[in-house]
Amino acid sequence: MDRTMRTGLALALISAATFGTSGALGKPPMESGWSPVAAVTARVLIGSILLAIPAAFAMRGHWCSLRRGWSSIVLFGMFAVALAQVAFYQAVQYIPVGVALLLEYLGIIVVVGYLWLRHGQRPRPLTILGSGLALMGLVLILDVFGAMAIDVRGVLWGLLAAVGLASYFVISGDDRSGVPPVAVATGGLMVGALGLILASGLGLASFEWSTNDVPLAATEVPVWVPLAGIGVFAAALAYAFGVAGARRLGSKLASFVGLTEVMFSVLFAWALLGELPSVMQLLGGAFIVAGVVAVKADERPEVMVKPTAEAPVLTAA
Repeated sequence: MDRTMRTGLALALISAATFGTSGALGKPPMESGWSPVAAVTARVLIGSILLAIPAAFAMRGHWCSLRRGWSSIVLFGMFAVALAQVAFYQAVQYIPVGVALLLEYLGIIVVVGYLWLRHGQRPRPLTILGSGLALMGLVLILDVFGAMAIDVRGVLWGLLAAVGLASYFVISGDDRSGVPPVAVATGGLMVGALGLILASGLGLASFEWSTNDVPLAATEVPVWVPLAGIGVFAAALAYAFGVAGARRLGSKLASFVGLTEVMFSVLFAWALLGELPSVMQLLGGAFIVAGVVAVKADERPEVMVKPTAEAPVLTAA
């Protein structure tokens, strides 16, 4: 494994781990009066503000790249940030959270299909095996078998969330514009925040908030503590490291590594909320790791070669 691949895996795992804090840190505000979209909007706004200065430094000498990359940044914000969030929280109004998460994470299959149809990267046996193992791990971790009521509206919203998730990995893995990863993340979060505010204004999602203290790690803390936490970890660090990791790994492998977010979510819920993972959830984590290993083993050197300058710049997910 070369240095670029090792660095990419490290960045992707850090991103998955920081994304995994969103549930444990976001749950207390939502239980104290914050609507999901309000909490997510606060998260992405805080993240974009924190990344603004690093992004400005990273853009020194690269401002001309915005002429080529502005559309990808807008698409990243609208699809990977806003659509993924709104669609997921719309889905959980009609179907169980576990089912909604499983549908959202079908985004990895969407990535594989996109790369096949758009770039001719036909999935080979190990990728198919890895997909199956990873999806089985998700089923075990999310306890989908315990879900009974399925509403077609929730399924459709969940599939839209999968499109949003797939967009995150596809756009993150495309570096043809030359825009630095931290700038893509910053611009995307800003656009996503505007999209979430617009969705609330159009009545697609409720926007409610409260200043009440919230329980966290067996104590009462001001509500800004978990909100700042998800802004720093589940937004600023998660998106910045995620885009940087995908640039090195490619969209497909990055999407499978991103599945470990579910495992980290379980572990953070255990540490901060006292929600002990079950044996089946631990087994599911093992399946996800096996799936990632299979997909990594299926990567060939030519797949990692960057697109040529003549290739068209990505304009749609």
